[in-house]
Amino acid sequence: MIVNPANKVSQLTREQLEAIFTGKTTNWKEVGGDDLEIVIYSRESSSGTYVFFKDHVLKEKNFSPKALQLPATGAIVQSVSQTKGAIGYIGFTYIDKTIKPLKLSFNKGKTYVEPSVENAKNKTYPLIRPLYFYYLKASEPKIASFVNFALSAEGQAIVSKEGYIPLQ
Repeated sequence: MIVNPANKVSQLTREQLEAIFTGKTTNWKEVGGDDLEIVIYSRESSSGTYVFFKDHVLKEKNFSPKALQLPATGAIVQSVSQTKGAIGYIGFTYIDKTIKPLKLSFNKGKTYVEPSVENAKNKTYPLIRPLYFYYLKASEPKIASFVNFALSAEGQAIVSKEGYIPLQ
């Protein structure tokens, strides 16, 4: 979860996120921020990230009709960085200095966890999802060396270097 760096809100609960992204909460003052309209940025409905967010944060509720759907994560980063009242969701690897990541609580505000490699690996950050390789069983001989490389120490070092969360 990210907001514009000028936003004084630094943490939200799952319930607050649901209220924001469904349109029930429309002003940052309702969650401890400034008196400023919330601008929602989302991925397009064909995105796996969109589906994951809808399942795990919105609990199958619909996004606000005011949510602006963007085709790529880079567009969300750029839009949030340029819009003071903005909020959006992105993959960990896209966090940079132009945006502010939020601490999240999925236990009704008892504990808030920041997004980090460590918190993703130990599964304490509440919004993590694995990336899967899907292939036809008949293709296994052709792709086994690639899959084995991706899972190797060298492959996982590349995963980490590129900003993604390695398996170990």
